[in-house]
Amino acid sequence: MYDIANLSNLPHLRNLSATTMAAFENFDRAAMAPGAIPRRYKELIALGVALATQCPYSLEVHRTNAENAGVTEAEIAEVVYIAAAMRATAAIAHGTHLVGPRKAKR
Repeated sequence: MYDIANLSNLPHLRNLSATTMAAFENFDRAAMAPGAIPRRYKELIALGVALATQCPYSLEVHRTNAENAGVTEAEIAEVVYIAAAMRATAAIAHGTHLVGPRKAKR
């Protein structure tokens, strides 16, 4: 199911909803454009989010973009562990909703 070749369907998706896709593409370009955060850091952030959300397409696209922006393999390795820590922290934080006294339902 997850095959990078599926991205070749993007033009068809764009044709089905051109206005919405154009708005998304403009937003995506603006979000990833260099600003207060340099491009290489934005690509590292994008890789971390792709790892946390487990999106194989974003992993492939942003790995290439990160490498083109000069990100090193060591930096990518650190992002792997940051993403893993964030997912684990989220599970623990959500676990606090499951323990302790139950609150009365309203």
